[in-house]
Amino acid sequence: MNELTACQRLDLIRHKERPTVRDYIPLLFDHFYELHGDRLFGDDGAILGGIGYFKGIPVTVIAEVKGRNLEENKACNFAMPHPEGYRKALRLARQAEKFHRPVICFIDTPGAFCGIDAEQHGQGEAIAKNIMEFMMIKTPIISIILGEGGSGGALALGVCDELAMLENSIYSVISPRGFASILWKDPSREREACDIMKITAEDLVRLKVCDHIIAEAEGGAHNDAQLTAENISEYISQALERKLQKGLDELLNQRYNKFRTVGEFSEG
Repeated sequence: MNELTACQRLDLIRHKERPTVRDYIPLLFDHFYELHGDRLFGDDGAILGGIGYFKGIPVTVIAEVKGRNLEENKACNFAMPHPEGYRKALRLARQAEKFHRPVICFIDTPGAFCGIDAEQHGQGEAIAKNIMEFMMIKTPIISIILGEGGSGGALALGVCDELAMLENSIYSVISPRGFASILWKDPSREREACDIMKITAEDLVRLKVCDHIIAEAEGGAHNDAQLTAENISEYISQALERKLQKGLDELLNQRYNKFRTVGEFSEG
């Protein structure tokens, strides 16, 4: 088991050399072709989508994008999607359903963009619609958290048949900084918040939110992106084998029941 604290993992996933989805895609998929736009308003650089082959299987890839420098982060809005990004994701998921392609989602965001223009364009509706529609998409959906999985910005791509997390990633209802800002009115207590929120991969497996933990290279994914990609590839292979053999009715029922179990507890 990974012995790092949650705030130590936060440092790792914010390491400037940590691989992003743009590093992983060429290591995982062949003949990847990016598709753009939501067919309603525009394109969003914070969400990348397209089609490719995974070990000979045609798949749709939908991913939140992080940058490594200021220029890249400006292009992807610091991995904070606008509503058009979520609508693009839904358009591609529906297309995947039509052509019977599995969907592979990669999550890596501090949260959806909360600017006034995003609200004017229907941010809340776009996220809610994705959650509703992804629950009923008639094709396997596999989601993998690469780094940060923050709030509804992550959950919009997190409704799936299996959710996996890289071992140092985190997944939370709100970012640690947002948690500290609301609870203590002090965003500087982010690290303290991180360690009490139960947001590590091990925490979330125990809480039945996460289904699988994917090992990273020793010391973090930035130390060996190739090895980490091989571990991701092995997981996707196994997950697709499990899900592609199921009928659609069974798949959808299991997806529904997966989310019904989240948050179950018993009182002593």
